[in-house]
Amino acid sequence: MNNVALSFLLGLTAGIANVFGGLLVVRRHWKREVLKYFVALGSGFMLATALLEMVPESQQLVGEWALGLVLLGYLLVHFFEHTIVPHLHFGEETHPEEFAETGAGYAAIFGMLIHAFFDGAAIASGFIVSTWLGVVVFLAVFLHKVPDGFTVASVVMASGQGSRKAMGATVLMGVATLGGLAAMWLLRSQVAYGLSLAAGATLYVAASDLMPEVNREPGILMAVWVFIGVALMLALRFLSPL
Repeated sequence: MNNVALSFLLGLTAGIANVFGGLLVVRRHWKREVLKYFVALGSGFMLATALLEMVPESQQLVGEWALGLVLLGYLLVHFFEHTIVPHLHFGEETHPEEFAETGAGYAAIFGMLIHAFFDGAAIASGFIVSTWLGVVVFLAVFLHKVPDGFTVASVVMASGQGSRKAMGATVLMGVATLGGLAAMWLLRSQVAYGLSLAAGATLYVAASDLMPEVNREPGILMAVWVFIGVALMLALRFLSPL
């Protein structure tokens, strides 16, 4: 299987994880506390992936402008998620009073769709550079996809919409992920810049979206799971034949 097909297969898997996260809200058949550990594990893994794999690779491809593009990617996601849309928490059900108006819920969903688009662009950028990097970036993305789906479905339900629309929003996130994949493959000649922007977006999701949720939880266990995520990334890097 070539890297294009593999990236879309894994992108589809990530999108399905969004839908599964939404089902946890609609069906209410799984303990939500478990999601906290996905968030902690994913934050550590994503931080390590962005800083140890994506940023160094970007510097090799772009040179001195790489870090500027990483910063731009970080700020772009910040702009869409926390400047033009309401604040929302990842990995937990949103309080209804925060999204009492349908318009606010739609604005929050728009921010999450931008987030998902960059997830797909990051996966494709990784595969354009190498199979190893693509797989590692996919794992980093996949670990937060279930909490993302849970969050977006919670936002829809809290804004007064039904379960059907909640699940539709998670499907849209999967489509946005595949859209990011397709866009990056179409612009693969610009992968050096795309990878740098995706590194910044990945760093934002890990440091500004996921880590604050980890810090909200008392005790040492959540911190341990962050370190496990970093250790997992380092172990994969050590075991890689590349």
